[in-house]
Amino acid sequence: MSLKDQLQVMVVDDTSTSRALIVQALEWMGIRNIVVENDGDKAFRALSARPVHLVISDYNMPGADGLALLEGLRRNRLTQKIGFILVTGKADEQVLKRGQSLGMNNYITKPFEPQAMQACIERVVGRL
Repeated sequence: MSLKDQLQVMVVDDTSTSRALIVQALEWMGIRNIVVENDGDKAFRALSARPVHLVISDYNMPGADGLALLEGLRRNRLTQKIGFILVTGKADEQVLKRGQSLGMNNYITKPFEPQAMQACIERVVGRL
């Protein structure tokens, strides 16, 4: 069984269009084990109950933003090793530095092409 058949991914974004574009890119890659959440708090609760291999999260969300989600994941023994990719509209240096200090594995800026998302993911989990 290939990595893309086993990989479990959670997509977290408050905008349905953005969630759909990320899911569409994942499906284009052949990744099928995908769950979605529309905010960081719900995602954290779901991941605490059932961790996945990789989280792809928007940065700018109401309530718990992507970095608050990352911080919570890294503080929880059950979720601290989950791969984390931040999706952002602008690669703000302060945001990226904070993400790196919290243990962010990679980031990608919007808009993105599916091939760029695949390369971003492969830098975290290995060749799909």
